[in-house]
Amino acid sequence: MEKIINEVCNIVIDNSYKNFTSSVYEFNNKNIEDLSRININEIYDEVLIISDENVYNYQLDNFINNIKAKMIYEYIVPEGEDSKSLSVYEEIIKYCIRINLSRKSLIIALGGGVVGDLAGFVASTYMRGIDVCQIPTSLLAQVDSSVGGKTGLNIGNLKNVIGTFYQPKFTYINIDALKTLPHSEFISGMAEVIKYSIIYDYDFLDYLIDNSEKILNKDNETLCYMVKKCIQIKADIVSKDEKEGGLRKILNFGHTFGHGVEKLCKISHGEAVSIGMNMAFKLSLEKGYIDESYYNKFIQVCEKFNLPLGFNLPLHEEDEITERDKDKINKEILEIMKNDKKNSFGKINLILPIDFGKVEIIDNIDEDEILNIIKGANHA
Repeated sequence: MEKIINEVCNIVIDNSYKNFTSSVYEFNNKNIEDLSRININEIYDEVLIISDENVYNYQLDNFINNIKAKMIYEYIVPEGEDSKSLSVYEEIIKYCIRINLSRKSLIIALGGGVVGDLAGFVASTYMRGIDVCQIPTSLLAQVDSSVGGKTGLNIGNLKNVIGTFYQPKFTYINIDALKTLPHSEFISGMAEVIKYSIIYDYDFLDYLIDNSEKILNKDNETLCYMVKKCIQIKADIVSKDEKEGGLRKILNFGHTFGHGVEKLCKISHGEAVSIGMNMAFKLSLEKGYIDESYYNKFIQVCEKFNLPLGFNLPLHEEDEITERDKDKINKEILEIMKNDKKNSFGKINLILPIDFGKVEIIDNIDEDEILNIIKGANHA
């Protein structure tokens, strides 16, 4: 078990759920000298676990067997982004009222990024805020979304347009949970892992390439190192800019381009981020911010993990794909980018690579240039 703690983040990295209750004690400033006397019921009167259908089948029982709380409730949401909606949020709030959840209760987000964002928002708004613990089970959530306190709901095509900054009591990462993931979901999370090497640590990019086989085989030691590296970077960034006033925006590398692709093309978040990072790299290459060798290395790491670099139109197979269809979706992606919450003063804020392991927020790119990059990635 390892810990990463700063003035904003409390994170535990483990290989099981056995130390969860002792972590509850520690982060509630309780004496844990005598482990046999640890009792979560002394701290929380009720526990509500919010999870999704898939995690329910593979992780929930294992987790519940380790926390030994008297009053445990479960709320299971459908898997996928559609659960991050006002209607689902309202139903969960009504359930919290029905089971008499109090300010002395705990909400646990057990699942991927969708569950973490949704449960975090519920906790941040129920009775003006009660404790929440993030227990991420997907790679994407373990290396990214579970740390930093962002919560969110989607409205239409706009991701996380409703949300709060609300720090969890702590984030508890069980590396073994990654071994239950479908291969496609694990690969999706690798896009966020690669992101950290581009924005903060160029040597980490070489590590990912050199150790790609071990990562794909889910070697425990390699996974632990990889997850810890990402979390250390994010915790450091969040501690310097908790509310995303400046530096923290670099964590959105690949996301401004990617969000529109994700929504309109019905692909996973990680696939969309991979495509978005590629578009950002191409734009940087065109603007002369980076050289081709760096771009080629980015392509190399994406190929190691079979991540996409372009997208296709979400049309039925029997439909004839026309240039008009392509033009329409390209412009829709641009419109979604223009509504990105990171924008300011009517300008699209893009996070672009400018050097090895370094990115910069740039807001002076002409819309026609951005549209051309989108068109280049749309290879349907």
